[in-house]
Amino acid sequence: MSDAALSQDEIDALLSGANAFETGGAVTGTVVPPGESGEIVKALQNFLSGTVGALSSNISMLTGVASTLTSPELSFTNREELIQQLPDMVTVVKADFTSGFPGEHVFVLGEDTAKALASVMNKEENISLDEMAMSVIGEVVSQLVGTEITALTNKTGNKSVASVSPEAANVPKAVAALPGGSFVSALYSLDLSDGKKYKVWEVYGAGVSSDIAKALSGGGAPVAAPRSPSPPPDMSGMMSANMGMGAMPNMGMQGMGQPTNVQSVQFPNLVPRPTPQEQGNIGLIMDVYMEMTVELGRTRKLIKEILGMGEGTIIELDKLAGEPVDILVNHKLIAKGEVVVIDENFGVRVTEIVSPMERMSDMG
Repeated sequence: MSDAALSQDEIDALLSGANAFETGGAVTGTVVPPGESGEIVKALQNFLSGTVGALSSNISMLTGVASTLTSPELSFTNREELIQQLPDMVTVVKADFTSGFPGEHVFVLGEDTAKALASVMNKEENISLDEMAMSVIGEVVSQLVGTEITALTNKTGNKSVASVSPEAANVPKAVAALPGGSFVSALYSLDLSDGKKYKVWEVYGAGVSSDIAKALSGGGAPVAAPRSPSPPPDMSGMMSANMGMGAMPNMGMQGMGQPTNVQSVQFPNLVPRPTPQEQGNIGLIMDVYMEMTVELGRTRKLIKEILGMGEGTIIELDKLAGEPVDILVNHKLIAKGEVVVIDENFGVRVTEIVSPMERMSDMG
């Protein structure tokens, strides 16, 4: 198929109004000077290579199979060059950075890669890339982006890095939403323990890749520095006039013209402390019962599989042997633990308390 002509499928995709994608033929983008492109690629190569271990662990946890993501091959490229590398149908996941290092950030998966991921996630063979499958792919990319944001924050000190919620769509490659101009492409190889190697492209717009590279090198896109104190106003003219009127007879002139020694005020950390009234109020509900549940694991089954269950049926859960179980209160995760046996009863030993921030986000 020629890249210059659109097939009927590509025309249909354009007419369907998928507003997350653009043909990009006349789109212009940031052009990086040749002297800087090598430094940008080197900085991003080192950064991304340092995250593949955590990314592989995340994919393994989500899919339930041993998964490996290799260190990526990075290069500066453009839309036309990358399109030639892609299969005819691709799953594009937009995950643009909105703050910290704002700019275009896209994951591109071949249709076979997207199907393989969705298949192992849903435990279903011959899966179709429907809305549910796209949601699954978006969740995988969301976990990958979250890991990269955490690493960026730790390495650059920029705590404002954030991205949009990833959205996935399966489209012809000719209408894939890619940055204009030149951009950085990172090509990973993904192993899902099925004997195949899958390709995953991660694309950074020229602007965001340059900002990240500078921050990783110790400059550019830094966290906003605190404002320095303003110099004291020049009071010499006012004081001269007042002295002439005898309004300030006792004010000495020592120190005039010398900089004022201004020091920043040090405030103690604000730690919320319950007031006596709050402590009294919580005592009113101390004898209220709440449902506590220990969840061994979960799984998803088709209706026909559930109807076919009988005595002796073994149901495989999403938890590995020896993995901590979830402890829920009123269906909200509060802790993790390990199963123990007390006399003839099962019990659970708490090994980890979920942080208040995680509990609040789960409630939201």
